[in-house]
Amino acid sequence: MSLTFSDRLNAQVADSAIGRWFRLEGSGHAREREGSRFMTDIRAGITTWAAMAYIISVNASIVSDSGGTCVCEAANNCATDPTYLQCVQEVKQDLITSTAAMSALASVLMGALANLPVGMAPGMGLNAYFTYSVVGYHGSGFITYREALAAVFLEGWIFFILSLLGLRQWLARIMPQSLVLAVGAAVPATDDAPSFFLAVHRFIGLTSGGLNVIGGDTTNLVGLGGCLESVYRTTVEPKSCGALPHGSVSSWEGLVLTVLLMLYRVKGSLLIGIFITSIISWPRNTSVTYFPYNDSGDQLFSFFKQVVTWHPLQHVGNALDYNYGKGKVWYALITFLYVDILDTTGTLYSMVKFAGLRDPVTLDFENSTIAYCVDAFSISMGALVGTSPVTAFIESATGIAEGGKTGITAIVTGLLFFVSVFFAPIFASIPPWATGGALVIVGSLMIRNVRDINWDYVGDAVPAFLTILFIPLSYNIAYGVIVGVFSYIIINGFVWIVSRVSNNRILPPNYDASEPWVIPPGGIVPTWIKILLNRNTRIIDDSPAEYPFQVRHSNISVETTSQDRSSAKKAVFIHEK
Repeated sequence: MSLTFSDRLNAQVADSAIGRWFRLEGSGHAREREGSRFMTDIRAGITTWAAMAYIISVNASIVSDSGGTCVCEAANNCATDPTYLQCVQEVKQDLITSTAAMSALASVLMGALANLPVGMAPGMGLNAYFTYSVVGYHGSGFITYREALAAVFLEGWIFFILSLLGLRQWLARIMPQSLVLAVGAAVPATDDAPSFFLAVHRFIGLTSGGLNVIGGDTTNLVGLGGCLESVYRTTVEPKSCGALPHGSVSSWEGLVLTVLLMLYRVKGSLLIGIFITSIISWPRNTSVTYFPYNDSGDQLFSFFKQVVTWHPLQHVGNALDYNYGKGKVWYALITFLYVDILDTTGTLYSMVKFAGLRDPVTLDFENSTIAYCVDAFSISMGALVGTSPVTAFIESATGIAEGGKTGITAIVTGLLFFVSVFFAPIFASIPPWATGGALVIVGSLMIRNVRDINWDYVGDAVPAFLTILFIPLSYNIAYGVIVGVFSYIIINGFVWIVSRVSNNRILPPNYDASEPWVIPPGGIVPTWIKILLNRNTRIIDDSPAEYPFQVRHSNISVETTSQDRSSAKKAVFIHEK
C-alpha cells in the first residue's frame, strides 16, 4: 500500500522538533502519545473550534446585557433610552472581539505550554452569573461592571497561586472514584468529559439551543415539543408552545448524517456534519433558515453579510475599578472562586481522562500544574479585555472524539479563533442546532463512564447518581460536585463513625463491596517545589520509568475503575513499603 501525502507529512512532523515537543507517535520521545498524528490533531482542532464558535456571539450577547461601561441615567434601566442602547450595541461589538481574542490566546497557551487538546473560552453559566446576578441587567446589580472585572482579575491570580501550590490538582485527585466517573458521565467536558451535561448542558443538545425537540411545556418545564418563536404564546402563558411538538428538520439531518459518517469511519465526520448543517441553514428563503424574516433574523443577517470586519475595543479594554475595599466585591470574588475551582478543574480532568492522558496510579495528568496556571492566567487576562471568566470548554470532547491527543489540537482551535476576530460575521453565524447533534453524539460516547461506577454499594452509588442528576439539571458543574461530595461525606461518614464506635461490629451487610477511598501517591506538594527544596530523590508524579502514562489507541476508550483502583492500591503498598 502506497503512502499518502498525509502519511508522509505526519512522519516528517513527528521526526522534527515539533513532533518531539508535542510527543507525537514516531517522535522518539520516551512518553510519546500512542495514536497521535499531526494531520489528525489539525482536523480535531477544527472540529473543536466549530463546536465552540457559537461562544463568540453568545457571550457577547449575554455580557453586553450588563451594559458594560455605559452609564444609565434614565428610568426602567434605560430600556428605551436610544443613546444608552447605542452604547450597549458598541459594547457588544467590543465583546465579540474580546471573546474571539481571549479564546485564541487561552487555547494557544493551553496547547503550546500544557500540550493538552483542550479549547478555552469565556464560560457559559459563569457569564450569565456575571451579568445577571452580579452586575445586573443594564448595571442594576450590587456592584458595577468595572468592579466585577476587578473581582475576576484578582480571582485569576488567586487561582494561579493555588495552582502553583498544587491545591487544585490535589482536590481533583482525592475525590472518590465513583464521583469522578459520575462527573465524567454528567458533564462531557468538565472533569471527565461527561455526557449528560454535554448532550443536555443547558439542554444545548436537545432544546432550542440544539435539536429543538425538548421544551415548550410550562407545566412540567420540559417535554416533547421544541417551539419556534413564531408559535410562542404571548398572552396567557408567555414563552409556551401553542403548536404541535416538532424539531428542526436541519438539526435531525445533521445528526443522522454525522452518525452515518461515523458508522463508516469517515474522517472529520463531526466537522462535516456541523458545516453541512450550517450551510443548509444560511439561505433565508427556507423553513430551516437561521435568519428568519423578523427583527432578530434581520439583525443576524445584517451582521452575517459583513463577512469580514474589524472592531477595535472602545469601551471594555482595561476598564477595571480596583475597589477592593468594597465588601460586595469580595462576595462576588469568592463566589467566582468556588464555582470556577470546581467547574474548570472538573472540565480539565474530564477531558484528559477522555483523551486517555490520566495516570492510573497518581490520578493526575501530564503538565497539570501548567494547565491550571494557563487557565488562571487566562481568567485575569480576560478581565483586562472586559469579559467574564475564561474556562476549559466541554466542547473539546468533539475534537478528542475526532482523534485529538496533543496540544496541536488546541493551537489550531486558538488560531481559528484568531481568524474569527476578523471573520466573526461568518463564524458567529453557525446555528446552535448545527453543533447540537455533535454534542449529543459526543455525549453518547462519554456516557460509558457510568458502567464503571460502583453500583453494588449504595454508599457509592447514591452520591454518584446525585452528581449525575444535579449537574445537567442545575446547569452547573460546581453544584453537582458539591451535592455529590457532601452526600458522600454524610452517608459514608455516618457509616465510619458507627463502625468506630461499635469497634467494627455494626457494618452494612455488603460493606465489603464498597469502594476504598485512598489518597493517591505523590502527595500534595507539586513537582517544582520538590525540586526547589531538593527533595527530588523519588518524584512519583513525573517518573516515566516507574509510572508511565497510559495512552489508548481508541478515541473513546476509557480506563476502568477497577484498573485505576487496583493500580492505586498497588502504588500505595509499594510507597508504604
